[in-house]
Amino acid sequence: MTHSSGTSADSSPENSESQDISSRAQRESIVVIDFGSQYSMLIARRVRESKVYCEIISHKADWESVARLNPKGVILSGGPASVYDDNAPLAPDWVYENGLPVLGICYGMQVMAHQLGGTVAPSSKKEYGQAQMRQNAPDLRIFQGLPPSMQVWMSHGDQITEPPPGFRSLASSENSPIVVMGNDEGMFGIQFHPEVAHTPQGKELLENFLYGVCGCLPVWTPGNFVNDSIGRIQEQVGDGKVICALSGGVDSAVAASLVQQAIGDQLTCIFVNNGLMRKGEVQQVRDTFQRHFKTNLVYADATENFLGALIGVTDPERKRKIIGEEFIRVFDEEAARIGTVDFLAQGTLYPDVIESETQGDDISAKIKTHHNVGGLPEHMRLNLVEPLRYLFKDEVRNVGLELGLPEDIVYRQPFPGPGLAIRIIGEVTLDKLEILREADAIVLEEISASGLYRDTWQSFAVLTDTRSVGVTGDYRTYGHVIAIRAVNSDDAMTADWARLPFDVLARMSSRISNEVPNVNRVVYDITSKPPGTIEWE
Repeated sequence: MTHSSGTSADSSPENSESQDISSRAQRESIVVIDFGSQYSMLIARRVRESKVYCEIISHKADWESVARLNPKGVILSGGPASVYDDNAPLAPDWVYENGLPVLGICYGMQVMAHQLGGTVAPSSKKEYGQAQMRQNAPDLRIFQGLPPSMQVWMSHGDQITEPPPGFRSLASSENSPIVVMGNDEGMFGIQFHPEVAHTPQGKELLENFLYGVCGCLPVWTPGNFVNDSIGRIQEQVGDGKVICALSGGVDSAVAASLVQQAIGDQLTCIFVNNGLMRKGEVQQVRDTFQRHFKTNLVYADATENFLGALIGVTDPERKRKIIGEEFIRVFDEEAARIGTVDFLAQGTLYPDVIESETQGDDISAKIKTHHNVGGLPEHMRLNLVEPLRYLFKDEVRNVGLELGLPEDIVYRQPFPGPGLAIRIIGEVTLDKLEILREADAIVLEEISASGLYRDTWQSFAVLTDTRSVGVTGDYRTYGHVIAIRAVNSDDAMTADWARLPFDVLARMSSRISNEVPNVNRVVYDITSKPPGTIEWE
């Protein structure tokens, strides 16, 4: 890999992160302090959906790092701990010392009460599930437009028995005397979860806090993001040269399109065909970026390289490692032909960052490390351009539409980096790939024809390593078994199997059995995540 011979590039994630935070300094935000709640990311999503920018931070974050985000308010998340336990996570002092509005949710409310002089104790009767909240002292700042009584979603075993000095109870439930508390300084605590769908009017309550209490403006829009990002990319890149690996997925497509709008011909996209892509995908990607967007596109057909490296390999982790190493090798070769290169553009998303980061404490365990988070192999001395690093998937799609990308790219379902290799159980061969491509195409065709494509997070076929006896005409067959997988999810951290209509499943089964050679049985996977994963390998 070549790089500029001037000032040495620094590809460390710390450098990239520091530059990115600095570039966002003028954007007002809400910070969500994470106490280990399963809902922390959902809180952030709900705030973003209200057109207000926010980020999730550790409860150990110092004010210097937070101040650069220009916060207009703080949300304290829920969490599994009890505030009176030893080593229970607490909010940093700056939360209460800088005059910012604060909203504590569930454990966050208890943290606020505990630190400010109130009393938190175990509940005699725990509340999990739906409850009815009744206002005691209407406060139009937080209750504007809400009815005196409303359904909320509880999940707590502790309760506040005495509010802190200066706070008063604003609402109660059958089992909790203080479900909502507040003071005159814009600090509120709520015992329920407004971010979940089971609190039907939670969005309105959150927006009352964002708009009425914090004074935020609904300016976090795709158009504003695109305009801001173009300026930041131009400032970061200058006259440098950028390469971007296209994968066929929406993330890399949107990142490439955004960078191209910012710097034009300074960007070269490299599209490596690993032979493991879906039916028709290679041509679609080439047409979109070469013909419609006139992008500098280098196309490398490395099918033989990848399939040769996978001969005899059955272990899924070995498949992933081999495919990753082979991709870097091919990508290196193609990038070296381009000449001097200074930056690599990636489609890293916010959930990737959150899942891969250890927040510096024991309450938010690292879930997994993503291939595009944490920098590059040491020999790739390039700076990273990650314009989508703080976006959720739905925000990426909206940005893609704003940029003019075609809907079949923008709304394409997620596809794993190793491609069809981890949807073939066992050794990957050319014959198996052709079988799986045809079966997978039928699944997607039927999902689309039924109007379910955009309502389903992922839907695909898996070629299992099982063979079964069947009958075709008057002959006995011994064919492959195809499994259909369809799930619903927000960001793939959890997922539930999709309840596809029986007639849709029937058409898929009939078509696959009749149209795909050597397949005589089709099954449907009804496993959620957890305990299973979305992919089979």
